[in-house]
Amino acid sequence: MGLPDPGPHTTCLVTGASSGIGAHLARELAGRGLGVVLVARRRDRLVALADELRDAHRVRVEVLPADLADPQARADLPEAVDQLGLTVEVLVNNAGLTTIGPVRRADRDAELRLVRTDVEAVVDLCTTFVPGMATRRRGAVLNVASTAAYQPLPGQAAYGASKAFVLSYSYALREELRSVGVTVTALCPGPVETEFADVAGGPGGQAGTALPKFMWVPAADVARAAVEGLAADRPVVIPGLANRLGALGSHLAPPTLVTSIVARQHPGLR
Repeated sequence: MGLPDPGPHTTCLVTGASSGIGAHLARELAGRGLGVVLVARRRDRLVALADELRDAHRVRVEVLPADLADPQARADLPEAVDQLGLTVEVLVNNAGLTTIGPVRRADRDAELRLVRTDVEAVVDLCTTFVPGMATRRRGAVLNVASTAAYQPLPGQAAYGASKAFVLSYSYALREELRSVGVTVTALCPGPVETEFADVAGGPGGQAGTALPKFMWVPAADVARAAVEGLAADRPVVIPGLANRLGALGSHLAPPTLVTSIVARQHPGLR
């Protein structure tokens, strides 16, 4: 169990690979000699990253632009990978987005897009690629959740719930695949300095000021910890001691207490 050995016709499919944690996960995997298929909406960024990885690591890198909120785009991925003559032996479900603010003022389309990307795409791609891994009795899945999975999150209700789903799903999938040699790891980062954080009102915005500086972990460090954890067959990776302690405290505390504290501090509810 753990990461499969590199092969000329095997690859790691990494979603949300155009920036942030996803791009760094692709770098970490390529640095181990593994081929990578990069999936995200922005072709130009994927092409630039692909060129970087080929030059730096001399591995096969392919680009498949796709919007993972679109069911048809997801359905087209297996055939596209087959046409490249590749088999997905490592699946990295990293693509994700968030919304901020109370549900009573939420944009319906934005909320549903979050669910399609953060939840539906994870289930879709796992049910698409995991059966082949189980048949071959080798493979690895990295599902990116969050420390938000450990408690309800007023101000980002759909996001917190989506990450709780991903964590629970990963635990269950891991147990199902234990006997066939396929690894499943959930990555649960705390605050990370990426474009995702900026879009969500991160380091340069209100959400960034709501969290202490010592909790923030660089995206490269998060990716390194994730791939090391996947290689070591760890069920969950939470980068940063402060985030591990915070996740434990949130998990053990009464939900009503946690939600009350979060609601008072969350900038999206001010």
